Amino acid sequence: MRFTKMQGIGNDFVFINCFEEDVPDPSRLAIQMCRPHYGIGADGLVLIEPADGADAGMRIFNSDGSESEMCGNAVRCIGKYMYERGLTDKTELSLLTKGGIRRLWMTVEDDQVAWVKVDMGSPELSPRRIPVDLPGEMVLKHRLQMMGQTLFVTCVNMGNPHAVIFVRDPEVVDLPVLGPMIEHHPLFPRRTNVEFVRVIKRDVLQMRVWERGAGETLACGTGACAALVAGVLTGVCDRNVQMKLSGGNLSLQWNAADNNVYMSGDASFVFDGYWVD
Repeated sequence: MRFTKMQGIGNDFVFINCFEEDVPDPSRLAIQMCRPHYGIGADGLVLIEPADGADAGMRIFNSDGSESEMCGNAVRCIGKYMYERGLTDKTELSLLTKGGIRRLWMTVEDDQVAWVKVDMGSPELSPRRIPVDLPGEMVLKHRLQMMGQTLFVTCVNMGNPHAVIFVRDPEVVDLPVLGPMIEHHPLFPRRTNVEFVRVIKRDVLQMRVWERGAGETLACGTGACAALVAGVLTGVCDRNVQMKLSGGNLSLQWNAADNNVYMSGDASFVFDGYWVD
């Protein structure tokens, strides 16, 4: 089976073109392929599939085999893959995900995709829909006691659930300990992604992320968008920001006119190969 490894600002995935290939057990395959040292090594496995009502469909499986609803960095990679591998000649695509339809626009230079902008949709703030086991209309700066610390958590769903925590310095956070504790906290019935965010300026944020089912990764597109929304709602940042992540930077905008969040960044091929099971 042919595969392609790609990355979006360090968030790396194994992609399989299911217009040509068949994957009967993607959860098992994700565990095998994404395993460092023994497999290819990646944050997740992504299937690019035919879809009714969209140019293509995306299914994404974390490195632990669990299926996620959405991934913004993977969406940008799919746009580049489809254009440069001849699956489309369009520079505007629609992609069906379990988090809904996502639209993307590609900037092409010398027949290669240099930049991808994605409409990440509107943030969901209702605790019932995120989901978070709390009452009310939103979860803003909810106090969470963890390892003798008081963390203030703001929750957002950007196609998948996120718990955003603003801190002075994400680099000193004990993410390998706090990340899984928050991911599996009883407040989150479907677990959650966790973002620790620093406000450098009102238009510049820095973030470290613990991804549900994958652990710490170099970047998370939906998490960056959730952090922007959380920052605007809590009054610490503007609606247009540059997000600095461990793997690179994203440009983000929460558009007041349509309530949608727009994410822009690059995507890159790493290598192609054949998987023998």
